[in-house]
Amino acid sequence: MATINTPTEIITELMAGNVAVVPTDTLYGIVAVAKNKKAVEKIYTIKGRDDTKPCIVLITTLDELSDFGVTITPEQRIFLEKHWPSALSVILPVNSKKYTYLHRGTNGIAFRMIGKKSRNLYTILTHTGPLVAPSANPQGKDPATCVWGAKRYFGDSVSAYLCGGTRKGIASTIVEYTGQKPRIIRQGSVMLFK
Repeated sequence: MATINTPTEIITELMAGNVAVVPTDTLYGIVAVAKNKKAVEKIYTIKGRDDTKPCIVLITTLDELSDFGVTITPEQRIFLEKHWPSALSVILPVNSKKYTYLHRGTNGIAFRMIGKKSRNLYTILTHTGPLVAPSANPQGKDPATCVWGAKRYFGDSVSAYLCGGTRKGIASTIVEYTGQKPRIIRQGSVMLFK
């Protein structure tokens, strides 16, 4: 069975096109380099994830949005700069066919900015670039709350595991901002519009 790895080993595995489980700013996530289509598809296979369901993409800077063909309006920029980094995932319009494997035909991707407070994850992201990061569980099962739970779910189908203690946090708040104003899709740990 796969062993517990260091952040450096996680980076190596991800850059080689493999899949890893890491603690995120909310829950444990099963991650792959977002620009590696084959690696992203591995996650869908390993999780048994619905092929039509997009994944959240983790970033560290606003500039990375343009890498996915996202052009943000001045109003969107103000909103994002006010609320990021935090456990807030924002669906932004992505019309490029190049990233259909990420948006799964929805023409929108949920991005979440990770700050330096999430030290290991931030370090990994600065080396790998944006990561796809759905929760670490097979579809229909509860998210793993520790690395050992994730290993029971996935075993050797995941190449590397990073331990970050127990994670029983609340999932991220999801906001769609593809029109004139943001609207809440899922209320999570970040409270908005109060």
